[in-house]
Amino acid sequence: MKPKVAVTIGDPAGIGPEVVLKALSNPELRGAAEWTIVGSRHVLAATIAQCGLAPESLLGLEIADPGLLGAEPIATGTLHAEYGRAAMNYVRLATERCLAGQADAMVTAPLNKEAVTLSGEHFSGHTEYIAELCGAKDSRMLLSNERLSVVHVSTHIPLRLAVDLKRERVFRTIELGYDAMQLMGKQSPRIAVCGLNPHAGENGLFGSEDAAIIRPAVEQANQRGMACQGPLAPDTVFLKGARGAYDLIVAMYHDQGHIPMKLLNFEETVNISLGIPIIRTSVDHGTAFDIAGKDIADARNMAAAMRTGIAMAEGKIRRGAQR
Repeated sequence: MKPKVAVTIGDPAGIGPEVVLKALSNPELRGAAEWTIVGSRHVLAATIAQCGLAPESLLGLEIADPGLLGAEPIATGTLHAEYGRAAMNYVRLATERCLAGQADAMVTAPLNKEAVTLSGEHFSGHTEYIAELCGAKDSRMLLSNERLSVVHVSTHIPLRLAVDLKRERVFRTIELGYDAMQLMGKQSPRIAVCGLNPHAGENGLFGSEDAAIIRPAVEQANQRGMACQGPLAPDTVFLKGARGAYDLIVAMYHDQGHIPMKLLNFEETVNISLGIPIIRTSVDHGTAFDIAGKDIADARNMAAAMRTGIAMAEGKIRRGAQR
C-alpha cells in the first residue's frame, strides 16, 4: 500500500508551487505515493503554464484548495500579507490531515516569515508552528541527506540562550534522532555528539559544559542501548561523519549543524521535524523571490524531501504492522 502524502505549496509568490510540480513530474516519484497538493488551484494552473509543464500535470493528484486566493494573477516575488496567511493555512490543513490519519506524512514548500508577519501572525518557523498545532512541546529539527544526518539541540533561539544547555534536553535530542534514523532504515545508527566549546572543552580549559552536561547525556544514551560517542570536537566531527564514520551527528545549536550540512550537500539536504506525532519533511531553502516565476528553480531539494517523507512513512507503517 502506497503511503498518502500531503504537500503544501508554500508562499504562492515564491518558488514553492514550481518545485512541487517539477518534482512530481518525475514518474517514479509520482508513482511512489498517493499525493495531495495543499494550495490554490489557480496558482498551480498558472505555474503549469508558466513553466511549460504538461497541461495534464495535475491529473491523478488530489488538490486541497481552501479557497483563500482568487483567480487573479499572483504577484510573484513580492511580499503580501494574504500570501503569508494562505501559506500558513496550507500548513495547518496538511497538519490536520496527518493528525486525522488522512495522510501518512506531509512535505512543506517554503513560506516567507516576513509575509506571515505582515498577516498579523507570530511565526518563528515551520517546526515550531507544526509542533504547536500538534500540541507537542519538545520538537527538534533534523537535517538529512544521503551522506549524513544532523539533529539540533536548539534551533531558532538567540545564541546566548542556546549555550545554556540542559542534560535532559541533550539526551532527548539524541533519543529523537536515534528514533528518526530507525524510521529511515538505520536500525543501529552510529551517533556522534558535538561539544559546545572549542575542542569539546579541552578537559575544562575552555568551559565546563562539555564534561558536566553533554558527557552525562551521552553516557545515559549508551546505557539505553544507543551507540553514541561524545562530546567530540565540533571542528573535526563533521569531516569524519561526511567520510562515513557516523550516521547521525548531534549539534548543540543552529549554525553548528546547519553550516556544515549546507556546505556538504545544499541541493539535497532535507529538513525533518522530530518530537511531533506526525511525519513532516521540508526543503531546506527559502522562497527565492528573486527567481520566482522564471522557470529556473531547482526541484532537487523538494524531490529529496518527498522521498524522505515517503521512506519515513513506510518505516512508520512497518513499525505499526510489527506491533
